[in-house]
Amino acid sequence: MAAVLNVVQAVREPPLASFQGVALDFGARRVLNRLDLEIGRREVVCVIGPSGCGKTTLLRLLTGLLKPSEGTVMRNGEPVLGPAADVAIVFQDYARALLPWRTVAGNVSLALEAAGIGRNERASRIEALLRKVGLSAHADKYPGQLSGGMQQRVQIARALAQEPRLLLMDEPFGALDAMTRQGLQDEMLRLVIESGTSVLFITHDLDEAIYLGDRIVALRTGPAPDQSSVAKSFDVNLPRPRDQLSTREQPRFLELRRAAFSFIQETQP
Repeated sequence: MAAVLNVVQAVREPPLASFQGVALDFGARRVLNRLDLEIGRREVVCVIGPSGCGKTTLLRLLTGLLKPSEGTVMRNGEPVLGPAADVAIVFQDYARALLPWRTVAGNVSLALEAAGIGRNERASRIEALLRKVGLSAHADKYPGQLSGGMQQRVQIARALAQEPRLLLMDEPFGALDAMTRQGLQDEMLRLVIESGTSVLFITHDLDEAIYLGDRIVALRTGPAPDQSSVAKSFDVNLPRPRDQLSTREQPRFLELRRAAFSFIQETQP
C-alpha cells in the first residue's frame, strides 16, 4: 500500500515551472500567445521553432527579466517576480559570457561568491566542478587561452556551481564544431542526470532536440489571436543513457526527426 501511495505522489508531483495562458507583446507585435507549458522536475524540455517565434523569450520570462502581457509564469509554485539563485542560464555566446580577466577557476567562483560561500569551501567546490567538466588541468588559464568548447565547459561549470533546480540553455552548442558539440551534449546529459536538474533547452537543431530531450515543444511564429504559440509537443520516449550512434539509429529517433522536420517546413514563412 505504501509503495502504491509513493507512485501516486510521484505522478502528482507539481511541475517545477509553468506558463499559464501567457502572452507577450513587443509594441504592437504579439510574440507569444495563449502559451501553456509545464517543465517537470528532472525533465529536459527542448524548444524548437522558426526564428522569431519566441524561443529565447521563454528563458527571459522564466528568469523574470521580462513580464508577461497576459497570464502567469510560475516557478516552484510561485509567480516569477525576478531572478532567483536556483535558476542558472548558459548562453550561446560563451566568449562574452566569461570574464576575460578572471581565470577558469575565477569565473566558476563568481556564482559561489554571489552565494556568500567562504574561500576555503569555494576552492574545494571549484575543484570538483572542474573535474566534472574535464578542466582540472586548466584552472589557472584565462578564457582567451581556451578553445571554444573549453570556454563553454567553463560556463556550464559556473552555472552548475549555483546548484540550480532549473537550468536554462540558449543554443549553447550552436557555434561549436560537430565533435565538440556531441561531446558537450553527452557531458550535459550526464551532469543534469547526476544533479536532478530540470532543463529548458533552446535549439535550432532537430537532431540535438531529439537526442537531449524528454519532450520537444515546437513553437509557431505570429500566432493568430485564437491560436496558442505551442504548435506541437512530442514525447521523445528514447531510453537513457543515450549514445551518439545507436540512439540516432533507433526507429523512434527517425520517426521524431521526420515529424519535427515536417513541422518546420510547414511553418517556414
